[in-house]
Amino acid sequence: MTSVFALAPETPVPVVPVVVIEDAADAVPLARALVAGGLPLIEVTLRTPAALDAVRAVAAEVPDAVVGAGTVVSAAGVADAVGAGARFLVSPGWTERLLGAMRASGVPFLPGVSTTSEVVALLEQGVHDMKFFPAEAAGGVPYLKSLAGPLPQARFCPTGGVSLASAPSYLSLPNVGCVGGTWMLPPDALAARDWGRVEALAREAAALGEPFTVRSR
Repeated sequence: MTSVFALAPETPVPVVPVVVIEDAADAVPLARALVAGGLPLIEVTLRTPAALDAVRAVAAEVPDAVVGAGTVVSAAGVADAVGAGARFLVSPGWTERLLGAMRASGVPFLPGVSTTSEVVALLEQGVHDMKFFPAEAAGGVPYLKSLAGPLPQARFCPTGGVSLASAPSYLSLPNVGCVGGTWMLPPDALAARDWGRVEALAREAAALGEPFTVRSR
């Protein structure tokens, strides 16, 4: 299966925007702004009633976007997200049942981890790509750096408290493929539907660098 980190149409991108959509009508212009700014991988979190409609709209109307679903916490959520057109899945944590559903979905996925034991358990299952969440609260850069030696086969997308200032430190680690963040989506810009500002912030995030492409599973 293709790695989430290799889903970008041309080159790997350093940042995956984590999007909370309150109004599905905003999904397409928001996605177009992110793509124009150089961030084509877009995680729409399943935290609002509008989320699945947003995934459908982006999948149908923004061909240059690679839209995925985040905050996937159940097998039903996996089915709903893939049915709406999600091309990758992200969970804040994992269970055997959820992992099985994500694996059976046929799309790349990032199960969430925050402890060494969770990482080892996923490696035993043949899963090498993971979300590290909540990144800052769970130990941040020092924690991931300490995992690189004993568990070099694990690759992470740190999410949770990552900012423009801290992202470069994460991206410098050999076991980080990208970071997830919201800083390019400030609430006031979204409320004003200031897509030009979103595009500018996305371009700034995309310029952070190009992390390596993680091998396929």
